[in-house]
Amino acid sequence: MNLAYRAIIYLHVASVIMSIGPFFILMPIVKKLPDAVGKELEAHLATLKSAVRLSKHAGHVLIGTGVLLVILGPWTWQTPWIIATLALLFASLFFLARAFSPTLRKFAEEGANKIELSAKLKRTIWTYIILLMSMLWFMVVKPNLW
Repeated sequence: MNLAYRAIIYLHVASVIMSIGPFFILMPIVKKLPDAVGKELEAHLATLKSAVRLSKHAGHVLIGTGVLLVILGPWTWQTPWIIATLALLFASLFFLARAFSPTLRKFAEEGANKIELSAKLKRTIWTYIILLMSMLWFMVVKPNLW
């Protein structure tokens, strides 16, 4: 395995960490949202939006390095764990695009039910973590599915 391939693996793993990690630290912030008002609410929402943005950009690196690893590595696009990972990837891209931003925008609306929105945000975060951790499992374990 040459140095360039190892560097791509390193970038791939680092991007996984940056894609998943921020969502775990969001849970304490989500708990504070129902009681937050004014500048405090704005600060919490800005943190949540930044974490989602970081995850999206890390996902771009993740996809790019993943493509390079398949092209340069010993696997093909027909490898079962790669197909399963890609299926989950497309599901998570659809989910991420529609899950966070609309809910975060509703917090700024007058009379928003922040308890309900916080509960929805918490479910959304856990769903996304499960999707990402499932993809991580496929990449690490590389199961022979068929």
